[in-house]
Amino acid sequence: MKIVAKKKLWKYLFWLGPFLIAVGLTVGLVSEQWGLIPLIFLITGIVISGLGIIWQSYQSNWWNRRSTQAGTNALVATLAVLAILGLINFLGTRYHLRADLTEAQLFTLAPQSRELVRVLPQPVKVWVFDINQNPQDRELLENYQRQSSKFKYEYIDPQARPGLAEKFGVKDYGEVYLESGDKRQLVQTINENERLSEIRLTGRLQQLTNSTTAKVYLLQGHGERQLSPGKDAISQAVQGLGNKNFTTSPLNLGETSKVPQDAAVVIVAGPKRGLFEGEVKALQEYLNRGGNLLLMIDPNTDPKLNSLLQEWGVRLDNRLAVDVSGESVVGLGPAAPLVTEYGQHPITKNFGNGNSFYPISRPLEITSVPGVQATPLLRTKPYPNSWAESDLQSEKLEFNADKDLKGPLTLGVALTRKQAAKPVSTPQASPIPSPLPSPTTQSKTSPTPSPSPKTPQALPLPSPTTQSKTSPTPPAATPSPTPSSQTATESRLVVLGNSDFATDGLFQQQLNGDVFLNSVTWLSQQDQQPLSIRPKEPKNRRITLTNTQANLLILSSLLVLPLIGFAIAVIIWWKRR
Repeated sequence: MKIVAKKKLWKYLFWLGPFLIAVGLTVGLVSEQWGLIPLIFLITGIVISGLGIIWQSYQSNWWNRRSTQAGTNALVATLAVLAILGLINFLGTRYHLRADLTEAQLFTLAPQSRELVRVLPQPVKVWVFDINQNPQDRELLENYQRQSSKFKYEYIDPQARPGLAEKFGVKDYGEVYLESGDKRQLVQTINENERLSEIRLTGRLQQLTNSTTAKVYLLQGHGERQLSPGKDAISQAVQGLGNKNFTTSPLNLGETSKVPQDAAVVIVAGPKRGLFEGEVKALQEYLNRGGNLLLMIDPNTDPKLNSLLQEWGVRLDNRLAVDVSGESVVGLGPAAPLVTEYGQHPITKNFGNGNSFYPISRPLEITSVPGVQATPLLRTKPYPNSWAESDLQSEKLEFNADKDLKGPLTLGVALTRKQAAKPVSTPQASPIPSPLPSPTTQSKTSPTPSPSPKTPQALPLPSPTTQSKTSPTPPAATPSPTPSSQTATESRLVVLGNSDFATDGLFQQQLNGDVFLNSVTWLSQQDQQPLSIRPKEPKNRRITLTNTQANLLILSSLLVLPLIGFAIAVIIWWKRR
């Protein structure tokens, strides 16, 4: 009797385990704090329950049964599946892994946007003053937020929070503002027809976080492209430069003798008349002192830049670039070469095999020049798809082996040249002291300032007849150059055999705008600045059918195919009969 009573006592005692587990879970869930008390209840209950299971299995020889082993295997497999699913959910919550399977990567940020957001120097917040939260806009903002914890966004109802709307100066629904510290900037106004743009948001983000600006001058006075909106103007290109934190100004070298000192880049966009000799010399001097120049030269023009280009190993071919491969695709005829092959260069590194086209272009001939590094940027397809046509008057373009040049043709090139700066003199002390100067010629500062290593010109020398009041050392003698005072700067040049690709209407087509903006960004030598962002557009995969083809498709799907299936079924039935 005592043994039976003892077994019943242990049996009831083991029920205390599940009870303590339930108590621990209840305390933790209700208080939302998993402190010491709920953990004690849980651990004690688990230990008692485990001991109870082991005791029961020992008394009844439970583990040796076939059913127990099968049930245990099923339980272990179930727990393993639950553990794997829990781990997957944990990793999915902690680490965001998304796969964009669209061909044009429509739902993925451009590499330039990701790079900019990841290195944000300070927190940035996007305020969207709108009632409706468009899923497309919200998905774009979520993509930005995934890149950095410093990027936040919030939707605001201007009527519900009028104080905040007044702070930003909101005038209408749909206005999107960017805020960083005490800086605020309007990004754009969104509506049903215009959604939030990655290009604009990244551009404003770059302007807000980058306090440095670069000055770009566009040469005028020789029939260059018009900067304000109009026929064959490049106003969209100028606006694109403004979005990338560049400031643009026209430049007439006929009025000024040299390029301004603050010029980061000078652009010569499609001159129709030749430059004066003094203007060409001013551009050469600008390049010699470390300047950066973008030349976009159209066919049938002579800008008188041969002397400048010869120094860099570039020659403008007078023939017309012809490409018959893209005639049916672009729809602009064989005189608009379609380029899908780009050089290995920062300007074109993210282009892949994307399309860009250049109506009425001239090829470039590149020769090796000591000290100049040249990288072809744009190349047409090989012959017979492309060639350089010499007969510009003929309506029918045909290859002539005697006069024409077989493709592939180079339509754009990027060049760099290291410029040795003038020696910067370092003053040396004279071993023989000079007589003391008169009080009227004494200087209040030291006569031996340390020259800046970044200054290419020689610094003004201190007078040997002056002496500092604060330094007892003898005055300096005539200085002599030292090797440590040599500095070097890099000049950059981009030459394109076309300017039509950057005109209004064509600038936003395919990669045309990226070629222009990336060239200016690279020329400005601001390596921390991301290059341009290509707009993402879904490719048209629709099949265009004629009426005859459409009727044939309907007839075959509704009549022919069903009749074929019925005939096969009859044949099978007949054989089995």
